[in-house]
Amino acid sequence: MAQEPFSTQVATPQWRALAEEWTAEALARHGIAVTGPSEQPRIRAWSTQLTVPTDAGLVWFKATCPAMAFEPALQQEMARLVPGAVQEPLAIDAEQGWMLTRDHGPTVGDQRTPTAQDWRLAVAEAARVQRALVDHREELLATGLPDAAPETVVDRFDRMLEIHEQMPAEEGPHVAPGTIEALRSRRSELVDACAELAESTVPSTWQHGDLHPWNLYGTDGHVALFDLGDGMWAHAVELLCVPYGVVTSSDDVAWADVVPAWREVWEVEPEEFDRLWRATGFTHAVNRAVTWHRALLTATAAEVAEWGSAVEHHLASMLDA
Repeated sequence: MAQEPFSTQVATPQWRALAEEWTAEALARHGIAVTGPSEQPRIRAWSTQLTVPTDAGLVWFKATCPAMAFEPALQQEMARLVPGAVQEPLAIDAEQGWMLTRDHGPTVGDQRTPTAQDWRLAVAEAARVQRALVDHREELLATGLPDAAPETVVDRFDRMLEIHEQMPAEEGPHVAPGTIEALRSRRSELVDACAELAESTVPSTWQHGDLHPWNLYGTDGHVALFDLGDGMWAHAVELLCVPYGVVTSSDDVAWADVVPAWREVWEVEPEEFDRLWRATGFTHAVNRAVTWHRALLTATAAEVAEWGSAVEHHLASMLDA
């Protein structure tokens, strides 16, 4: 029997009742009482949220699709390992991918158009967390965080192409045969890029996966991270790929004003960074595509039609590396 799509499941009264019951019981263990009805501000193929009014302020409930169900356990573990980097959850259900957190107020991106200083703070703080987590691979992978280190990328690249060669277009995200052929022609370069990253002085570590000012909150020069469901264990430089895409999509901020903040934390010289940056153009293309592919495994046909092109888009970015 086919699995019910995530977004369909979480839209049912039965699921909502179970989530609200779990929330009330979890909050009661903290001496917090629910004071009004919850609201469900959005449903996506990969997650949904409930906002819950309580006598201790607004609380957020988050549920994730199976591919991202590691997020609550990951956030709890990161809060333990790097205090202040992420908010410690009030409660989690790791098996179901459920989490409760206090409202943290507006994000940096909601407060203003992000400045170069906002971006520098974002990449520097994320780099600090990355360095703190280098020696905690086993603890993070035990939460279910995907292992996307350079040593794993070629095998997952091959599997992705094989899957999409065999998948009828109407059954899921589709990668065109011509794109698959072009990607295979670059496979040897992917192998070389993975080797360069694996042998570099900069290690693999936690990678946020979707770092930008709308996934940061805080003031007065300190920010904390949230929305960790796109995360993975990958080469450290890959963390910059999403910031690069966002920054260079407008003229508000120059990338050259941002990237030194990350390099300074990692103590990487520009020449070495440039080599690693080019290599991550190959690995991040695969890792980001795999994230999208997994997130859409429990999507509706309409959601696949809306978001499925992201798989081919990210894979094909390897052709520009």
